[in-house]
Amino acid sequence: MKKKVTIVGGGACALMLACELNTAKFDVSIYEKNGALGRKFLVAGEGGLNLTHSENQKNFITRYTPASFFENSFLHFSNKDFILWLNELGITTFVGSSGRVFPSRGIKPIEVLNTFLNKIKKNKVEIFTKHTLKKFSHENILYFESGSVLKEIKSDIIIFCLGGASWPVTGSDGIWTALIKEKGIQINPFKASNCSFKINWPDAIVSKIEGKVLKNISITCGGKIHLGEIVLTKTGIEGSGIYPLSPEIRIQLEEKKIAEIVLDFKPNLSLEKIQEKLNSKPSETNITEHLKKHLNLSNIHVQLLKSYLSKEDFLNNIILSKKVKEFKLLITETGPIEDAISTIGGIDLKEIDSNFQLKKLPECYAIGEMLDYDAPTGGYLLQSCFSMAKFLSDRLNSVTF
Repeated sequence: MKKKVTIVGGGACALMLACELNTAKFDVSIYEKNGALGRKFLVAGEGGLNLTHSENQKNFITRYTPASFFENSFLHFSNKDFILWLNELGITTFVGSSGRVFPSRGIKPIEVLNTFLNKIKKNKVEIFTKHTLKKFSHENILYFESGSVLKEIKSDIIIFCLGGASWPVTGSDGIWTALIKEKGIQINPFKASNCSFKINWPDAIVSKIEGKVLKNISITCGGKIHLGEIVLTKTGIEGSGIYPLSPEIRIQLEEKKIAEIVLDFKPNLSLEKIQEKLNSKPSETNITEHLKKHLNLSNIHVQLLKSYLSKEDFLNNIILSKKVKEFKLLITETGPIEDAISTIGGIDLKEIDSNFQLKKLPECYAIGEMLDYDAPTGGYLLQSCFSMAKFLSDRLNSVTF
């Protein structure tokens, strides 16, 4: 007799599990509270579906905080393995200029999702939408509310894929924590990651910088450096250049209530070279025009420099050149968690074993953003979900009952 596997949640982890679990061995069902699977998956793809990253595998694993709990899963099903898996389904990919991996041009996110769903259908997995988990009882009994009916589901194996607390409009709201916490499992508070960060800009420049982008800069925080770009907002900054520094920023905010980041406007030029270029300015040339022409600084760079330097310091080549290389900003807090791309927090990693089984709940597993780990944008978060799900499905498929 086949074992009954219940997957709770219908995001990226659930999609891979439903594709890969052996339905000759398991009776597999997915229960999702939304009207369809993959809601957050589709929202994430609105700006281009970044499936994974092309980075070499040695460096790839270092992008996670902590990385150790995830290493076995990634080595089992890496970014290269995932790309090959997609190709076998007919989803070809290309690598963007930033190293990110996307479906080939012309393949829409909904087509990628439908490819998953077709494989799931062929795998004879039952899908129950508009089913909200309401209770988690003894002996692996789950209670789902559908309409006005409360359904009791008894399972041999339960796999929770309920996500974190970012983008609640997609159903990822973290409400599940109360049910899991009742079982004596440690739940760490959710915190925003890959999010906006607040800075108290000088009032005089807010209207001038809002919505502007600083490109080709380096950002340093807590000894970690990242190259990229950031968007300036009226309340602070956001963007791919700052997201990977989320762990370092949070640590400083927690310890000091403030975090310092340092921008290098010209990472490819040394301090000495910048000073040399500034010293070459003819006396009759305006310093602002010289900065734009010979250092290729934008109006926004200049606006920031003028706002954070006195007129005397701005005209001092030694001070100005150092500010170009070390433009310090103070972050006061993270942006709202509901606007964050992802979250940390959730199930403490010490509560799971090497196969993602909850140590206090035999035959109950938790994977994906439910777990307290951090992954940057750029395809790393999705890859972690697919890797964990593929690892777990292969482990379960190999077990002899």
